[in-house]
Amino acid sequence: MSDKTADIIYTKVDEAPELASASFLPIIQKFAAAAGVSVGTKDISLAGRIIATFPEHLTEAQRQSDDLAALGELVKQPDANVIKLPNISASEPQLVAAVKELQSQGYALPDYPYAPETDEEKAVRAKYDTIKGSAVNPVLREGNSDRRAAAAVKSFAQNNPHRMGEWTADSKTRVASMDGNDFFSNEKSATLADAATAKIVLETADGETVLKDGVSYPAGTVVDATFMSAKALDAFLADEIEKTKAEGTLFSLHMKATMMKVSDPIIFGHAVKAWLAPVFDKFGDKLASLGVNPNAGLGDLLERVKGEADIMAAIEEITAARPPMYMVNSDKGITNLHVPSDVIIDASMPALIRAGGKGWGPDGNEADTNCVIPDNSYAPVYDAAIEFFKANGKLNPATAGTVQNIGLMAQKAEEYGSHPTTFEMPAAGTVKMILEDGTVLHQHEVEANDIWRSASARKAPIEDWVNLAIDRQKATGYRAIFWLDANRAHDAQLIEYVKPILEAKGVADKFEIMAPREATIASLETITKGENTIAITGNVLRDYLTDLFPILELATSAKMLSIVKLMNGGGLFETGAGGSAPKHVQQLMEENHLRWDSLGEFCALGESFKFLADQKDNAKARVLGNAVDAATQGILDNDRSPSRKVGEPDNRDSHYWFARYWAEALAAQSDDAELAAHFAPIATALADGEAAITSELAAVQGKPADLGGYYHGDAAKTADVMRPSATLNAIIG
Repeated sequence: MSDKTADIIYTKVDEAPELASASFLPIIQKFAAAAGVSVGTKDISLAGRIIATFPEHLTEAQRQSDDLAALGELVKQPDANVIKLPNISASEPQLVAAVKELQSQGYALPDYPYAPETDEEKAVRAKYDTIKGSAVNPVLREGNSDRRAAAAVKSFAQNNPHRMGEWTADSKTRVASMDGNDFFSNEKSATLADAATAKIVLETADGETVLKDGVSYPAGTVVDATFMSAKALDAFLADEIEKTKAEGTLFSLHMKATMMKVSDPIIFGHAVKAWLAPVFDKFGDKLASLGVNPNAGLGDLLERVKGEADIMAAIEEITAARPPMYMVNSDKGITNLHVPSDVIIDASMPALIRAGGKGWGPDGNEADTNCVIPDNSYAPVYDAAIEFFKANGKLNPATAGTVQNIGLMAQKAEEYGSHPTTFEMPAAGTVKMILEDGTVLHQHEVEANDIWRSASARKAPIEDWVNLAIDRQKATGYRAIFWLDANRAHDAQLIEYVKPILEAKGVADKFEIMAPREATIASLETITKGENTIAITGNVLRDYLTDLFPILELATSAKMLSIVKLMNGGGLFETGAGGSAPKHVQQLMEENHLRWDSLGEFCALGESFKFLADQKDNAKARVLGNAVDAATQGILDNDRSPSRKVGEPDNRDSHYWFARYWAEALAAQSDDAELAAHFAPIATALADGEAAITSELAAVQGKPADLGGYYHGDAAKTADVMRPSATLNAIIG
C-alpha cells in the first residue's frame, strides 16, 4: 500500500484548470463522500513547486511539502488513482514571474540567477532549473498513454460541427525546416545488450571536459545521441526570414520551449538574434551589459533596452525591414518571438491548420504563414497535413472519423527525458558517450554553440506500449499504424522491438509501420472517409497528435479522454490540454468570466471512479462513475458548456449543471437504493434552485475579479470568485 491518505488524488495546478477546481472540487468531494470515497489534493503547481524547493529561505508557515516527489512515489504503487490536470511547464520568463510574485507576497526566495558566477548562485540556478520545463510529467508518467475522444464527445462534435477555415490550393502557407545538420539528420542510436553506466565528455584541443557522469541505463534501453549545428541553424533562420518577405507571408516560429526546456529556448534565442541580427552586430556589448539574453525572448529584451534610444531606433528600423510577424496578441503588440512559451507548437500549428493555414498578423488580420520548425524529426507531420488540405480542402467535422493515440511516454521516454543530458557546446571538439568498460557508444564532431543531446527509452515501457497498442486494436478493430521511420536511427531501434512482439502475438497483419509523413497522410485519408485509426507513437508525437487531430475533429484537445495505465497497476487520468489557459485567466481577471471547459475533467472523473470500483471492489464507486457519464452526456446534449463571451454562462454554470445532472442520474438509477435515496433530495434542491443559482452566477460577471495573485492566488479570494452562488454552496456544502 502507498502512504497516501485519499482514495483519489486530484492535483492542484495553475491558471484556468486550477480556477475551475475551486468550483468543481467541492462538488466532487461532496458526491464521492456518499460512496465512502475520499478525494484529496497534491500541489504540483509552479508556485507550489518553487516553495517546496526552497524551504530554507521560508518561514515555517510558508513551507510546504514536496508533493511532486510524493506523487512520483505514489504512481509506482498498485493502488494509485490520480486525476492530473494540466500544469504550467514553465519557460524561464514564467518561472521568473512566479518567483517575483511570491517575493511580493513575502516569500524570501532568492532571485533567479541569469548568469550565475559564485558557487551559491550556481546552486540556486541548478535548483530553479529543476522546476523549468516539463518537470512534472516525466515524474508522474509511470505508464503509457491511451488517449482518445470519448464516444459522447465525438458524437456531439459530429452533430454540432465547429467552424473550419477554408483551404485553397493556392495558399502560400508552408512548413520550413532545415535540410541537414539538425537533430534528425545527426541522430545515432543503439540498444544496450546489458545494463550500463555512461559518461558524456567533450574532448577539445585543451583537454577533456566531463559534461555528465553516472548516467545509468538498464539492459535493453535504446540510447540516442544527436546535435543541431548552430551555424546551420543561423543560416537557415536568416534564409527563411528573407524567403518569408519575398513570399509576402507572416514569419512564425513553432517550438516547444516548455517541454524541451534546454534545447528549444536556445533555438528560440537563435531566432531572436536572427530577427535582430544588425542590432546584435552593432550593440552586442551594450546588450550584454544590460543583461539581455535572447533565449528569454523579445519581450524581455525590449524591457531591458527601453531607455536606450539608439538601440530602440535600430530595432524599429530592422523591424520595418522584416516581413510581418505572426502575433500572439495583435492588439497588445505581442509577437511570436516575445516569450518562448507563448507559441507552443502542438497548440499553435493545429490552430493554424484548422483556420485554413491562416495566422494573425500585426495589422490584426489573418494571412498565410511561413511555419518555421527548424528540426526535421516531426515537422513532416505538419507539412503533410498542410499539403493534404491544400489538395483536398478542409476537413468536415460532421463526417470525419477519429484518430486515437497509444503513446510511448513511461519513464521519461525519448526526447522529453533528455533535459539532464542536453548541452550547449562551450567549444569545438568531439562529444563522446563512453560506457564504464571504455566502449564509445556514440560520438559527434561539434562546433562551439552547437546543441547536443542524448535521450533514451527503456525496454519495459517499450514492450508495455506495444502490448497496449495490441489491446486497443483488438478492442476497436480500427486501422492501427506505428508512426516509425525506418530511416531514423531511433525509430529503427524501436522497430526491432515492435515486429517480434507483433509476430509472437500473431497480430502482425493488423498493424502497419509508416514514417510520420506517410502516416499523417494515411490517417487524414482514413478519417476523411469517416473511418477510424489508431496512431501508435513515441512521446513527442503523442503530444503533438493528441492536439492536432482533436483540434481538427472537436475544435479543442481539452475534451479528450486520457488514460495512463501505470505499469505497476495504478491509474493516472489526465484531463486535457492547458495551452489556452493564460487567456482564460486574463479574461476572468478583467471580466469575471471563465470560459475554461471542464469536459476533460468530467471524462477523467468517470474513468477514475470506475477504475476505483475495480481496484477496491467498491460497487458504489461504479454507480458514481456511470452517473458521471450520464451527467457528461447531459452537458453535451443540453449545450451546457461554457460560452466565450462575458454575460453568458461560463465554467461555473457548467459545474452547476453537471452537479444537477449527476445528482439526477444517481437519484434515478436502480443499482444502489441507498445512493438513490441520498441524492434524490439533492437533485430536487438543485432543480428547484435553478433560477436563484443561475442568477447569482450571472450577477458577478462583467467586472474585474481579484484572485490575490496569478501564479499563487489567495485561496479565500479564489473561492469567493469561483463559488459566488450562496444557493449552490448551501446545497453542496
